[in-house]
Amino acid sequence: MSDVSLRTSLQQGIYKIINPFVRFLIRMGLTPNAVTTIGLLLNIGVAVIFIAGAEKGNRGDLSFVGWAGALILFAGLFDMLDGQVARLGNMKSTFGALYDSVLDRYSELVMFLGVCYYLVSHHYFLSSLFAFIALIGSMMVSYTRARAEGLGIECKGGFMQRPERVVLISVSAIVCGITAGIIGGDYKVYVPGIPFHVFETMSIFTIPITIMAILTNITAVKRLLDSKKGLEAKDREDALLSLGKKASVVLFVLLSAMSMQKVAAEDRSPESQSISFPTPKGISRQLFYLQRDPNTNTIICQLNTDEKGAVDKENPVNVFWMRYADKGQKADLNYIQRKFAYGINSRPLGNEKYELKFVSYGKFPLYLMKDKSDQYRVYATINKRQIILNRIYVHIEGGTLFVPNVKYVELRGLDASTGEEVTERMKV
Repeated sequence: MSDVSLRTSLQQGIYKIINPFVRFLIRMGLTPNAVTTIGLLLNIGVAVIFIAGAEKGNRGDLSFVGWAGALILFAGLFDMLDGQVARLGNMKSTFGALYDSVLDRYSELVMFLGVCYYLVSHHYFLSSLFAFIALIGSMMVSYTRARAEGLGIECKGGFMQRPERVVLISVSAIVCGITAGIIGGDYKVYVPGIPFHVFETMSIFTIPITIMAILTNITAVKRLLDSKKGLEAKDREDALLSLGKKASVVLFVLLSAMSMQKVAAEDRSPESQSISFPTPKGISRQLFYLQRDPNTNTIICQLNTDEKGAVDKENPVNVFWMRYADKGQKADLNYIQRKFAYGINSRPLGNEKYELKFVSYGKFPLYLMKDKSDQYRVYATINKRQIILNRIYVHIEGGTLFVPNVKYVELRGLDASTGEEVTERMKV
């Protein structure tokens, strides 16, 4: 069994034990943020105990260490409770996650403040140095994860995450306090030939802190290296996606230009300079259509329904040609046209509403939804005005095969508020 699955199994086992208490807290009306705040206050109490031990106790009195350890363990319980209260009480929120992370950092900083103050006051200078290194490692473990996830990659795992740190420092402090009551706080072990003691009662607390100082920084470095791999992979994916989008736009322009050149080659008479575009008629469930100079072939966007008249949620819009420049026949898009030019990507938004985007130009979303008469229409917003879309027209004046001179894109339809006919233009 891997470390991750073992840790997850232990966590789930603990949750089963504490869930009855969590439900009790929910019935009391405690929110996740309130539980998190209680955890911070308890850790402030930990610091107070350590500081009191430094000011009032003596070097051999380790009872303060034991009591502080017990309170660390109790405060750590609230670290688990806040998340469970949020989950079981259906009180999850984005701010709650942020609040929990920030107060966890404050809790850990305050706890280490008390530990370092106690060690320095009783002249455990080397141990206080390791405690400070453990603090640095603890902060970097959390910061590395937060920064990596802020950049869009998951960053978990490692030897010394927050639950492990809480258990290690609390249990070692409790054992240190109990042992001091049995063998005395001044107990020391000497090895012949070595002028100083190699072990004392306080070592039960300080050795785990030294281990924590090492493992937390190893965990932070490991997360940094894992993040490096993840970010490099993400950069490669983003580069490929960006390249794909650029290729889509080029293909869209190329296909339009090729169609334009074909028609221009077939008819170079003066009459061809002024084209009368047909208005599609007799097409059931038509939403809107797209035309461009100088080809009269027209793209039709039609509501896609099943035999019972229900909208196809996976593909709500059917796109095809009406080839008026040929024989006026209906024709499907070919693969390249569908995947890189005139095809439409859709995304359900709920409440029978869909977001639509042409595959070649995703910066201008359209919305498929029902109007006041319960009929599906396509809506667009341009110049801060919402219209029910009827026609898209791309005006081209000259240019080359690969770079046609697109002057503007014109949208025609009805004002969604007043019902008036509207024509709006976008320069491209």
